[in-house]
Amino acid sequence: MKLHHHPLSGHSHRARLFLSLADVPHELVEVDIASQAHKSAQFLEMNRFGQIPVLVDGDIVVPDSIAIMVYAAKKFGKSDWLPDVPRTAAAVQRWLSVSTGQIYYGPCVARLITVFGAPFDAAEAISRSHAILTLIDAELAGREWIADSRPTAADAALYSYIAAAPEGNVDLSAYSEVRAWLARVEALPGFVPFESTAVGLRA
Repeated sequence: MKLHHHPLSGHSHRARLFLSLADVPHELVEVDIASQAHKSAQFLEMNRFGQIPVLVDGDIVVPDSIAIMVYAAKKFGKSDWLPDVPRTAAAVQRWLSVSTGQIYYGPCVARLITVFGAPFDAAEAISRSHAILTLIDAELAGREWIADSRPTAADAALYSYIAAAPEGNVDLSAYSEVRAWLARVEALPGFVPFESTAVGLRA
């Protein structure tokens, strides 16, 4: 399997992190987003949205970071990472939804402004970031992982943009539970770091 990605893309890192943590064999193919390779005719054949990441498994093409996680977990029977038990499966799905909702409109957008110059409202993105981080910090109180008693796809889905939130001028110092959780994710076998950028609070 080949993961078409870019090292500064949080969505790409989310997919790469999950594949590595779940010990799913894959090869990395870097997409040159600076030259708009993700908008080329060849790439658009894989993903009409012109977005990364994209997973290619033989003749099967899977765009979207969350879809990639689901595909890989199902193909390789990683039910420890994507549970089949209804209650736990629902808990994981809840946080997968948060990762593409509140996390996107908060920490992701805040970072898009500083790293890629995206034309969004920084103050609004930072405010949204603190709102969701406050909720996640409360959820993590008294527990090690966000959806289960062990790490799951939910933790992988949330990690990248929360870890990189300071690049979008989102201060994590008030969120002790979140910071402890980030350290636990980073201590997992197979962890791969998200490439850091010297912008925002990391400048």
